[in-house]
Amino acid sequence: MSEPRFEALSARVARIEPSYAVGRVAGLNEAILRVQGLAGHAALGDQVEIRPLAQEPIAGEILRIDAVGADVLAGDGLGGVALGDLVALRGPATLAPDTSWVGRVIDPLGRPLDGRPLMPGPQTRNLKSPPPLPAHRRAMGARIEAGFAAFNTVLPIVRGQRIGLFAGSGVGKSTLIGGLARRLDADVVVIALIGERGREVGHFVRDVLGPEGMARAVVVAATSDQSPLNRRRCAWSAMAVAEHFRDQGQHVLLIADSITRFADAHREVALAGGEAPTMQGYPATLAHQIMALAERAGPGAGTAGDITAVFSVLVAGSDMDSPVADILRGVLDGHVVLDRRIAERGRFPAIDLLRSVSRSLPAAATEEENRLIADARMLLGAYDRAELMIQSGLYAAGNDPVTDRAIRCYSALDAFLARVQDESVAESFEALARCLGDATPAGQAPQSP
Repeated sequence: MSEPRFEALSARVARIEPSYAVGRVAGLNEAILRVQGLAGHAALGDQVEIRPLAQEPIAGEILRIDAVGADVLAGDGLGGVALGDLVALRGPATLAPDTSWVGRVIDPLGRPLDGRPLMPGPQTRNLKSPPPLPAHRRAMGARIEAGFAAFNTVLPIVRGQRIGLFAGSGVGKSTLIGGLARRLDADVVVIALIGERGREVGHFVRDVLGPEGMARAVVVAATSDQSPLNRRRCAWSAMAVAEHFRDQGQHVLLIADSITRFADAHREVALAGGEAPTMQGYPATLAHQIMALAERAGPGAGTAGDITAVFSVLVAGSDMDSPVADILRGVLDGHVVLDRRIAERGRFPAIDLLRSVSRSLPAAATEEENRLIADARMLLGAYDRAELMIQSGLYAAGNDPVTDRAIRCYSALDAFLARVQDESVAESFEALARCLGDATPAGQAPQSP
């Protein structure tokens, strides 16, 4: 047996508990159990196993404890559970990631979903590990080649950056995520599919990622039919896997799709635990949960690598002020907005550049590159302000030099933002410069904003 496999097997045997605390079911409804006998042993958030007679164990989590007993939220339906059934205390939620997980599809508990055996790693990780100490973290690193002209130029992604991807349904979010997973320069890609439809998980792995993307990816999936405990845990498990590779000195791309479903799952768990609903039914603890998750990504410390993160948010009706979008936007290093109107006219990725921003600028670009970026934004903004007049034929050429330039270069810039190919950052900026140069009358230098 090879050394890594022997170490993993030894660690697995060492984690077997010869004894553990047990309690008994004292009351129950459709989802919540009242358990007696664990109050002196359990902590908030500990995992339990409910063991009905002649039935597979059911996982659960402790939501509330008092002097008499504990309330447990079951991970699955409680059919067959009766008063007096055994409840075993399993301790804090942990995961044991391993390098052999690359190329695999797993669930939030670390079990394989692709039908092949999966060996846990030698070291367990708490699902809610603290982020690196703020004073010890490095600054964001160098710009990363992303395979998309927009991200190579006007919306740069740098190593250790955390960005939000805000989109409604059907505007190409999954396709863009798959493209970043295949093309963005990283050592390992960890993808959390939170609350996704079961059919879509297979489609994403086979067709969107494909063999090329899966060769360096770990996919953690909790489908929409699973309990809110599993859907919420999916994000934490994916982060723990990303931290495992980060601590090995690797550059990890973490993609979480979507934080909206993570928030919905947390709302279900929190309301079952007795928290009061506040903003649009979300509990007050939502902001902390989202911010704590986001803070774990980013630059590492010491010899550790970095986690570059993409957090997607489903925004109904392009509502960028919904609680989830508002909380996440405030703790990230930039956001990308996908617009349905752009998608409907056939341009993909449907990035609305004027509503998107990368906080890695201006440091991520040279002075000349920043000038090109500012020039492109200025011209797209000028066209956007005058679009209604242009489309209705009310704008007369010569009224405004900037608008005239914007009209000349609009088609080229729009096509540039849809450019998807393997090219360097320098090549992408050369293409952008040509778009802006083509919009300049002969003998006239491009205008700076």
